[in-house]
Amino acid sequence: MVANPDRNYMSPQEYLKWEEGQEIKYEYIDGEVFAMTGGTIPHNSIALNLASALKSHCRGGSYRVNMAGAKVGVSENGAFHYPDVVVSCDERDKQAIQFLQYPCLIVEVLSPSTEAYDRGGKFRRYRRIQTLQEYVLIDAEKISLDCFNINDKGIWELHPFEEGDEVHLTSVDFHFPISFVYEDIQL
Repeated sequence: MVANPDRNYMSPQEYLKWEEGQEIKYEYIDGEVFAMTGGTIPHNSIALNLASALKSHCRGGSYRVNMAGAKVGVSENGAFHYPDVVVSCDERDKQAIQFLQYPCLIVEVLSPSTEAYDRGGKFRRYRRIQTLQEYVLIDAEKISLDCFNINDKGIWELHPFEEGDEVHLTSVDFHFPISFVYEDIQL
């Protein structure tokens, strides 16, 4: 993510209208816009592997599965982010055009330049989404997946997975071997 050199602050509504005319995607945080930088081929393949499997798993159900082009709004007023994979089962997101607002699952594929941000500030904002049940971070450089679930007391719990483990995404009741998301990836 790269800061926009033009530091003119925008309202959320100005951002949404402005971004429609841009050639690249921008995230919106506290009135500022940040250009989204491109990821690596392994990064994209990991996201595609999981999104494809989730789409197949959720087919015919009430879940809506999207990839990197789908924007998530923490609220009507932002922040707005582009997660690598997002799933919503909320009726209010069924007809969404500009952004999803009620996801149950958000997935980010980590890179060395984004890992601290994805674990820190971005996760802090995502936790304000009341419908979010699960936040998944997938390492793009080694077989490792961290799954954060919210428990019945409202506390986020970490469930780490490594090579040889079976992952269970409870928000969508989906089981898979961790190796599945790394299919066709050279680490």
